[in-house]
Amino acid sequence: MRKFIERALGKLQKLDEEQISALIYQIAKENEQLEMVLDSMTDGVIVLDQSHRITLCNKAAERLLPLTTADVEERAVWSVIGDREVAEFLHRSLVNEDKVKDKEYSVEAGGGVRVLTFSIMPLVQEGEIQGQLLHVEDITERRGKEARLRRAESLASLTTLAAGVAHEIKNPLGSIGIHIQLIQKSLKTPGRTDKKTVGHYLDIVNEEVDRLNRIVVDFLFAVRPMDARLQEGNPNQVIADLLEFVHFELEEGKVAVDSHLSENLPAVEFDEKLLKQALLNVINNAVAAMPYGGRLTVSTERRGEVVLIRIIDTGTGISDENMAKIFEPYFTTKEFGSGLGLTVVYKIVKEHGGEISLKSKEGEGTTFTISLPIPQKELRLLGLQREEA
Repeated sequence: MRKFIERALGKLQKLDEEQISALIYQIAKENEQLEMVLDSMTDGVIVLDQSHRITLCNKAAERLLPLTTADVEERAVWSVIGDREVAEFLHRSLVNEDKVKDKEYSVEAGGGVRVLTFSIMPLVQEGEIQGQLLHVEDITERRGKEARLRRAESLASLTTLAAGVAHEIKNPLGSIGIHIQLIQKSLKTPGRTDKKTVGHYLDIVNEEVDRLNRIVVDFLFAVRPMDARLQEGNPNQVIADLLEFVHFELEEGKVAVDSHLSENLPAVEFDEKLLKQALLNVINNAVAAMPYGGRLTVSTERRGEVVLIRIIDTGTGISDENMAKIFEPYFTTKEFGSGLGLTVVYKIVKEHGGEISLKSKEGEGTTFTISLPIPQKELRLLGLQREEA
């Protein structure tokens, strides 16, 4: 229909009165259909001209946003938004011509608080920007479901941790009980108390108490919130320092190291102490998977909006059955492992807003990939540098 209207407008001077009336009717009908589509959407859509004035606002936007007036057309969008924080954000973003995607705000509207995301996109026609499109989405229900899911996952994790702790402390407690009974038996036998034997029993009790203490310390670290103090920096330096730190241990284990650290790595935010601990845990796992030696490869690179850190070993690999359990608390395939090493790694990476994944094949080795987000201002600077180039 639109092509028909465009062709008819091109021949407007040749049309008679009846044809012009029919053309106006078709234009009005198409415009009415467009308004009907926009008003049927559950997401808010606001169209702005080049001066950031509203030229179109659908029903969903009117319902979701706290508007200060019903007559919003031809007004600057920030001047009709009742929420000051949102109004200031829109004014700043539009004036600075920032690209915005899914910026979240909690807004009071319709008698309750809703979580809304805002995205700003340019309106382009024939290669030229004619204005902006403001998209508003209500994600209140989604965030509620995510919060309930997180609570359920936290409860499940806590249950697993509690079960793991109960299992871990059972053996040392049993050993302590047995040796205390042996000490009591020895002390109750007049004239037959052997100080050397009693001392040996007490040494075992002390060892088991230390073991219990380590279990409790590991458990508390796994469940307590982390005090991550994020600062911008280059993770290459952290990795280089860590590889130097474990240099002799790797040599003793006959593990060769390949380091491929990208020279032009953008800054990311991380807590140096926690990041070192996470990487050390992964490296220790890699070394344990290569009992007869092998090769450890550590690399970094920028991929889109994240920095990737890869740690690759040529060890025994992980079975498909164990892949899904690898980050679960107290899951371990080691004879004397605590089962919390990779749980802690997962927690640290999440504290940094990152992701961790692994790829493995039995007999061939394992690859751990940690992705850390590049700060938004760093992304904008990179974009400006590319445009200037």
